[in-house]
Amino acid sequence: MTVFRFEPVRADVERVERLTRVTGFFNPDEVRIAAELVGERLAKGKTSGYEFVFVDSAPAADGGSGELLAYSCYGPIDGTLRSWDLFWIAVQPHAQGRGLGREVLRETERRIALAGGGLVWVETGGKTLYQPTRSFYERCGYVQQAALRDFYAPGDAKIVYLREIAAADR
Repeated sequence: MTVFRFEPVRADVERVERLTRVTGFFNPDEVRIAAELVGERLAKGKTSGYEFVFVDSAPAADGGSGELLAYSCYGPIDGTLRSWDLFWIAVQPHAQGRGLGREVLRETERRIALAGGGLVWVETGGKTLYQPTRSFYERCGYVQQAALRDFYAPGDAKIVYLREIAAADR
């Protein structure tokens, strides 16, 4: 059983750091930033501009806390009427391939729509490593809008995707 929640707790700073590191998709700076965004939300609340979807495994029978299986971090884009960024989405490697990433993405989109958002922007890298990530977004209805050559590093483009949230998603 999994449990969705939307407010971070102090332990999530370390849990997000560990999750983003273990996926193998994020460099050390990105791992640090992902954890810092949780801390910023804890310090500033909603004024931070960062929203979250967390998915925990059910707590252990012995009372131990559940494992962070997946999460997303997203927020409105300042100066726009209905555009939101999906900053991070990650799933534990042992939990991948079972639809959990899609569930987290759909819940993120649902919450964006409820907040008045209509466009969800996502960026990822152009390296071969990120082909599964790009395929995931495309399977979920995202359409590539741009490829910025050598953005992250030589040979690593910034690939920008967009999905418009339909009225049925709201």
